[in-house]
Amino acid sequence: MKKIIITFVALCLSVLSVEAQPSAVKNAAKAVFTLTTFKKDGTILASSHGVFVGNKGEALSTWTPFVGAERAVVVDANGKTMNVKSINGANELYDVCKFVVDGSTSGASIATSPSAKGGKAWYVGYSVKKNLMKEMNISNVEKFMDKYSYYILSTSSPENAEGCPLVNQSGQVVAILQNSKSGNETHATDAQFVNSFKTSGLSINDPVLTQTNIRVSLPDNEKEALLTMMLSSERRDSIKNVQYIDEFIQKFPNLIDGYSSRAQLKVNSDDFAGAESDMQAALSKVTKKDEAHSSYSKVIYLKEIYKADKPFSAWSLDKALEEAKKAYEINPLPQYSHQQAQILYAQKDYQNAYNTFMQLTKTPLKNGEIFYEAAQCKTQLGAPQSEIMALLDSAIAACPQPLTPVAAPYVLARGAKYQELGEYRKAVTDYNQYDSLMYGRPISSEFYYAREQCEVQIRQYKQALDDLTRAIILTPTEPTYWAELSSLQLRVNQFDNAIKSAKRCIEIAPEYADAYIVLGIAQIKNNDKKSGLESLQKAKELGDARADELIKKYK
Repeated sequence: MKKIIITFVALCLSVLSVEAQPSAVKNAAKAVFTLTTFKKDGTILASSHGVFVGNKGEALSTWTPFVGAERAVVVDANGKTMNVKSINGANELYDVCKFVVDGSTSGASIATSPSAKGGKAWYVGYSVKKNLMKEMNISNVEKFMDKYSYYILSTSSPENAEGCPLVNQSGQVVAILQNSKSGNETHATDAQFVNSFKTSGLSINDPVLTQTNIRVSLPDNEKEALLTMMLSSERRDSIKNVQYIDEFIQKFPNLIDGYSSRAQLKVNSDDFAGAESDMQAALSKVTKKDEAHSSYSKVIYLKEIYKADKPFSAWSLDKALEEAKKAYEINPLPQYSHQQAQILYAQKDYQNAYNTFMQLTKTPLKNGEIFYEAAQCKTQLGAPQSEIMALLDSAIAACPQPLTPVAAPYVLARGAKYQELGEYRKAVTDYNQYDSLMYGRPISSEFYYAREQCEVQIRQYKQALDDLTRAIILTPTEPTYWAELSSLQLRVNQFDNAIKSAKRCIEIAPEYADAYIVLGIAQIKNNDKKSGLESLQKAKELGDARADELIKKYK
């Protein structure tokens, strides 16, 4: 009888133990959801499942449904629908990803240690009304990346189980189920691996993540987040850019960067009141008040420079100067003095601006830009050319030696000044150096035209023809370049080419009298007097005073 009782108790304990396992697994079912992705036209692209692993919307699932997706939604175990906000990371090889939804969630915990070969685990499916669970046998465990596990289960998974969690007896998520490689087994990727995904500042350019139109998550690191914002601002997706800025403000409410970026976007769209509201919030919340006042000054300054025709009573250059001074009072950094000097220049207070710039040349901020801006002040003040040239020389000398592309703008400015003074050989020398410094970087057609004008003056006709050709390649519809090319070809007796260039100029600008003058002379020089006189007559009809004398000369 005693033996029967002991056996009965043992049997009860065994049953209780069996019942305890599904109970823990059952709790994990609350974290399972369905995933649906959509194309740009709003039609369904794909569907899968996943599991929440945090209370702030963190989720793990398969990656394939997101490829080509415009947006995605999940439906949790309570039937609540939430939008997928951003992607934390993805891996194509294992077809897994981590993302965040825009709501609070009840997440399952992730197993801290792997399950062993020969052990058991439970598939947990999605259902609002009942729990879908299935015990599965682990037939093999393969290691990858030295610390993660890839599970092969001898039990086949239910249909459409991709993305569902595989959990241990404690209800912890062990892995994410994959498509079956065969009908008799199921594969699953370590949940710790998927949960380790996180974005960096360069994730926005990740070739895997760019396969979906759902944005990547903003990094948690401040510097990385700033890099993401910067890269996003260079793209044409204004909606995502705003989303990154808003998220930055939420994550880093004490930093100025988010507020100033959002304010500038609002200025760009003429929402000056909205920009003012953002900057007032910054003054209130940002820890470094000098940065807040300086950024406020910059936002106002840029608006007053580029949108002066759209007045906003709360803002003016005086207000911008006041904010820059407040920044300096809090923290007397030379960049805040520089900011004041730039505003003074915009106010046409050139003498005070010049004095401030020159004071800055005695600080660690001394650089080419400071001397260049001082030269601009001297120009506006009508100073002797020798003083202006000295400042431009100093701008170049203040740059890192040997010269790098940093010096290019100042070399170009000095070349233009030499050209203005008629010192064409020195101008060409500077222009050539600018061209070298800008190697591999875009150069404007205006530069090539300016250098050509100097080259003609010193009779470097071959170089001048080459530069005009470059200018035309960059801006093929500019009639001035074609007319100049035709004139230069005429000068070096390339009559056929001069005729072709002049005719191309006329095609672009039929009323361009200069083109008819050059065309007429070229035709006459090319032994086509009749056509040449007709071209000169057309120039006369267009009001060119030279045409009448030329007609008399060649008639």
